Amino acid sequence: MNFDYNEEQQLLADSVRRFLQKDYEFEARKKIVAGGHSEKVWGALAEMGLTGIPFSPDYGGFGGGAVDLMSVMEAFGEALVVEPYVATLMAARCVANAGSDAQKRAILPQVVEGKLKMAFAFSERGARYDLAPGVKAKKAGGGWTLEGEKVVVLGAPSAGKLVVSAHAPAGPSLFLVEAGAVKLKPYATLDEMRAADVWLAGAAAELLGAEGQALPVVEEVIDFATALVCAEAVGAMKFSCDTTLEYLKTRKQFGVPIGTFQALQHRIVDMVVAYEQAKSMAFLACSQADSGADARERMRAISAAKVKIADNARLVSQEAVQLHGGMGMSEELKVSHSFRRLTMIAQQFGDADHHLERFARCG
Repeated sequence: MNFDYNEEQQLLADSVRRFLQKDYEFEARKKIVAGGHSEKVWGALAEMGLTGIPFSPDYGGFGGGAVDLMSVMEAFGEALVVEPYVATLMAARCVANAGSDAQKRAILPQVVEGKLKMAFAFSERGARYDLAPGVKAKKAGGGWTLEGEKVVVLGAPSAGKLVVSAHAPAGPSLFLVEAGAVKLKPYATLDEMRAADVWLAGAAAELLGAEGQALPVVEEVIDFATALVCAEAVGAMKFSCDTTLEYLKTRKQFGVPIGTFQALQHRIVDMVVAYEQAKSMAFLACSQADSGADARERMRAISAAKVKIADNARLVSQEAVQLHGGMGMSEELKVSHSFRRLTMIAQQFGDADHHLERFARCG
């Protein structure tokens, strides 16, 4: 199988990398992290068309898929981008997959143009990776109200609208909620993303799609996002391998570069092999996310990819830190931030144990 990008995908990757190298280098990123995210960067991402890639041309998008986003996510992983990109795509994909035509026309063009950021509130306290919602939805007049709490909602502090999963009388359902109608407790995550716990104390909501039919939609959206963060992990692994190799070439001990020591050569080779394996598995995940295959087949393939990438992310990130010595854990060195991001990706949307179980269940 050919894992190379086509010409359009490669041109897109090159343009994204040039932008990030110029406007998102490590010192600039520190300032962005301190403020949560950058509106200027978000506008630039939208101008490059990145916010419109996975959406239909009917709403101003380009009709692409996860494979088309692989090169973008790899570049994001290398630069450790903290903008709420995946969070917005997840919520907007819920609208694209489940919403009425009126809802799609009201929301998707705004997302494509970069005018609206969104967040998908699906995780609940104590639920681990169980997607069945505990938040309750009740009919109120001609609309709905929601009661309950969602936790670790990525992108919520900057979102204009939330998509919330909740249990309605007919079963799991999706709802649109204005961010201003809920109470947020925002915070920075370990990997410097922005998230919030969300209290839905009688918040007014609009039903998204058919009542009681949300679970397959949620599973597909989570699988799509899992494929994207797999590709992001590949970019972070590439940076970790490249910067560690450069360090081994320049750091001297006993008068020679430490990269001449055979034991360290073996370790950097193991890192590169793990990176190449991860890249192949990320391609599998993204291709399955786009294939329209049977849900069980898609879930099985994406779980297989997530297990391997979680394991390899741990190996690459830990080796990168160890081969840099004590300075590998310092805030001043970008490799320590890559370590944290790779550690979080290994847990995000299901850790290795969860996906091993799901892989077996879908067999």
